[in-house]
Amino acid sequence: MYRDGRPGRLASAMNRLSAVQFSAGVLSPRRAVTLEVRGRRTGRMVSLPVVVADHEGQRYLVSMLGNDANWVRNVRAAGGQAILRRGRREPVHLTEVEPDARAPILRRYLAVAPGARPHLPVDRHAPVEEFERIAELYPVFRITTISATPGQNPSTSDLP
Repeated sequence: MYRDGRPGRLASAMNRLSAVQFSAGVLSPRRAVTLEVRGRRTGRMVSLPVVVADHEGQRYLVSMLGNDANWVRNVRAAGGQAILRRGRREPVHLTEVEPDARAPILRRYLAVAPGARPHLPVDRHAPVEEFERIAELYPVFRITTISATPGQNPSTSDLP
């Protein structure tokens, strides 16, 4: 379904359906959300399904396709501004985690995101040291909720 780190037609269609399903928060795993980020070329909002990994009280997004995934490039171009949806809209700031801090988060991600396991060359039960070897290849972003100013309703128009 993914060739050269990019979704094929079937994967793209499934991603669109999953994004709608996860946005509604219906019949989806509780960690499944839809990421909305402004496209770096078109300026239009792009939606895709992602899995949120938790580690030491923080939430994270991980790119199972590595640095060249479009959503990673879009998040970087948008300065980390994005929306997470699961029944409600949550404006967030995504801060990229340094590679030397990614290993335990990558391990946790494989524990909670079974669909990602074929894309990372490490067994989910492997010691953290094995994840350290691949950490710089797989971007990780810490999720911080952006609080709305009282009386303000954050929307996609607030995004860069």
